Amino acid sequence: MSLPRSARSRLVSAGRNVALIALASVAFAACGRSATPPPGVINVVAAENQYGSVISQLGGPYVHVTSILNNPNADPHSFEASTRLAQDIANAQLVVQNGLGYDTFMNQMEAATPNAARVIVSAQRALGLPDSNPNPHLWYADTTMSTVARAITQDLITLAPGHRAFFLRAQATFQSSLNVWRQHISAFARSHRGMRAAVTEPVADYLLQEMGVGIVTPFSFQRDIMNGTDPAPQDISLEDGLFTRHTVRLFCYNVQVVSPLTLSIRSTATSSHIPTVAVYETMPLGDTYQQWMMRETAAIEQAVTAHQSTEKLP
Repeated sequence: MSLPRSARSRLVSAGRNVALIALASVAFAACGRSATPPPGVINVVAAENQYGSVISQLGGPYVHVTSILNNPNADPHSFEASTRLAQDIANAQLVVQNGLGYDTFMNQMEAATPNAARVIVSAQRALGLPDSNPNPHLWYADTTMSTVARAITQDLITLAPGHRAFFLRAQATFQSSLNVWRQHISAFARSHRGMRAAVTEPVADYLLQEMGVGIVTPFSFQRDIMNGTDPAPQDISLEDGLFTRHTVRLFCYNVQVVSPLTLSIRSTATSSHIPTVAVYETMPLGDTYQQWMMRETAAIEQAVTAHQSTEKLP
């Protein structure tokens, strides 16, 4: 069965094209368009809108945030670069990105639009993770945004020291707002530790692990689906068997990146009466980061306690 080519490869390929677009943006900017916010407002670009949500909460009226990957109904790996995006990167005072090869196109944009004053925050670097870390979906871990928020706050203070008190208060508010989510995670882990789940790829693996859920889908299968390559036949057979033998209590399915194989696997889960939970790589519109994570956590809880599927976040 033929699958889409590697998600990471698509990002890298897009990044190669970005260089030409970014260079063209210099002439475009000279024609009069400006992405510069009003005086006193920090111009920020977030590679993914979940990071954009956090920045907006931390910076309030003192930041102007542009999020590049912001469509929860589209494959986040197949975006098309534009001169406008390149200009936004060129003019940004602060850039926040994930790292671990997830948003390689950002590195290409930054290299093509040099700016000595631009500050870059990478979640990977903030967390001290090596390039060999196999799962780039860092925002599903309850410690990620707490750590990234501290790094962002320090850079906001450096860029606008006059607003230091505001930024520190906003960070404290943000950190406190994560407590309700963490309480739900801990409560579920206490009640359901040892429960098992299947997944298509490691989108929500960090969250499931923190909730005490054992992920029994082979990581080789998850990696192949994530990278758009054919899983080994024995891994496909094993995955289907997790449902037909009722080895697992739920199935987490990436609704943004689908293929004939993942649709077939979801069909097997459904016919085996295994509840399915839709997981997203891009934050649904209208949510804050905290609301999104709470909704995903609640969907997992409902799958286990009420045998209820969440095929799409409302």
